Amino acid sequence: MNIQSKPTILFFDSGVGGFSVYREVKQLLPDYHYLYCFDNAYFPYSEKPEEGIIERTLKICQRIDNLCSLDLIVIACNTASTVVLPVLRKHFSIPIVGTVPAIKPAAEQTQTKHIGLLATKGTVKRQYLSDLIDKYASFCQVEKIGSTKLVELAEHKLHGYPINLNEIKAELSEWENMPDLDAVVLGCTHFPLIKSEIQQCLPQVKYFIDSGAAIAKRVNSLLKEAKVRSKNQINSQVFCTKPLVKKDSLLQLIHSLGFEKLSLLDINSEILSDSDKK
Repeated sequence: MNIQSKPTILFFDSGVGGFSVYREVKQLLPDYHYLYCFDNAYFPYSEKPEEGIIERTLKICQRIDNLCSLDLIVIACNTASTVVLPVLRKHFSIPIVGTVPAIKPAAEQTQTKHIGLLATKGTVKRQYLSDLIDKYASFCQVEKIGSTKLVELAEHKLHGYPINLNEIKAELSEWENMPDLDAVVLGCTHFPLIKSEIQQCLPQVKYFIDSGAAIAKRVNSLLKEAKVRSKNQINSQVFCTKPLVKKDSLLQLIHSLGFEKLSLLDINSEILSDSDKK
């Protein structure tokens, strides 16, 4: 199978959290063609106005689709998924896959019926989350923590900066004295990237659950019979929307994940700048 015949999937997030979802999809579908974009010029999304998130997500996805006809877009960001999916589906004819906190599997796995939802401040306050809990976990006691700090710490970790475990512990302090809390939903794609650190802070929790594997299965089912649109392919690469101060560690990471380069995306330009061309 040459590169021209591979379905092209774009993963989009405000930061590098979507790599946790990409890994799951890549593991299930190793031969597909992948692009990733993180909107670091507007990071983090968690406390940004909905209108801004919608406008930027649509513009960025359209810009990349113009570069390389996409076959599927994964919004690998829980916060963005709560607001952008209807608009994207209106403007694109290809499948758009969102990220939903894994409330249902957590409710199925918990033995104590006491679960925690760890998400961003933006996700925690959305009505759709309350609806998920009412639908799948009405018989459970559900604790919620909305944290921007944990998103930033996960982002720093993947950019090569050290993170302080005490800062994570402080964010989770209200759950420390809940011995029967046995399942925690990692309701932000950044959080699986610091799962080991979160586990150290919450030793009583048996199950840490995210949506990555479920998204991979969904992508597979949607693209099984899909006709590939892609014509003028570009290399598997990562886009950012603002120059990075420190990028050596991130470059090592993206190469290890199978991406060939990191490019600065000008969302207002019709063509890539010379520095971004192959």
